[in-house]
Amino acid sequence: MLLAHIPRRTYTSVKTPIEKLEHLTKELNGPNIYVKRDDLLGLTAGGNKTRKLEFLVADALRHGADTLITCGALQSNHCRLTLAAAVKEGLNCQLVLEEKIPGTYNKQANGNNFLYQLLGAEKIKVVPQGSNVLEEMNRLAVKLRDQGRKPYVIPLGGSNEIGTLGYVTCAQEIVDQTFDLGLKMDHIVTAIGSGSTFAGLALGFGLHYSDVTLSGISIMGDNDIQESVVKQHIDNATDYLQVPFNIPTDRLKFFDDYVGEGYAIPTEEMVEAVKLVARLEGLLLDPVYTGKVMAGLIDLIHQGVFKQDENVLFVHTGGSPALYANTNLFF
Repeated sequence: MLLAHIPRRTYTSVKTPIEKLEHLTKELNGPNIYVKRDDLLGLTAGGNKTRKLEFLVADALRHGADTLITCGALQSNHCRLTLAAAVKEGLNCQLVLEEKIPGTYNKQANGNNFLYQLLGAEKIKVVPQGSNVLEEMNRLAVKLRDQGRKPYVIPLGGSNEIGTLGYVTCAQEIVDQTFDLGLKMDHIVTAIGSGSTFAGLALGFGLHYSDVTLSGISIMGDNDIQESVVKQHIDNATDYLQVPFNIPTDRLKFFDDYVGEGYAIPTEEMVEAVKLVARLEGLLLDPVYTGKVMAGLIDLIHQGVFKQDENVLFVHTGGSPALYANTNLFF
């Protein structure tokens, strides 16, 4: 195995399932829609960051860390899961939360914010939109070092050359599962946020010589920015692994039509997609990532981007706790 020599913790004991969304497929009149249930990954309430944290936390432990520091938005899935990993490993955890809209932070808020409190974050620092969150995390790290502690800073979304490896392993898992199921996936659709989930999948499928087309639906930026970010993550990961790799550009598709007014700002299409999938499949999406990605997938199907007899795999990156902080959107 390509990554066998890389330190890794294991937070999920089984492969996450691939399921066919029969009712949604019928409702949309094809293609055949499947879902990779990474919302069922280990750690508190699951989600794609768990795969990244298996490698990031292993690296933190290798460096003797006693505290994890990371950042995100007020309802950050990454912050929730980093905190959960810290609890699992007996470490402390401090969070830097960026308040996108002034005055919206509420310590008693539901969703991921409630879980930060329940899981026992050692410190939560809230900063205004546009703050240099890396600088803020480094300030916390300096204070801890001055106290004789050993902090380990994890970047936004766990997106660096180490975190990217989590979705290299996911690509390998999908290749193995689809082989066992006798399925050929023609397309894989997932979110692009901080970029390393998409980059890891691209690298993983490329290293397995897969001819699957990977479509990334942006939830925070335009295509030029997202393509550049993804390329940088792939370059960094290949340098880290010391493997040659050229991006198969004809197999990578980017879509920035479904962001709406910006990151974490709801769209009508997202709301309808979340409702539709819940009522047809009993599957919970979230308002920031997977809801917008599903809205994009549905629109692309209506546009005829996917053929009726093709197989499309939707990678469910989790995030459903954020629903409970946004219940007003769905009534």
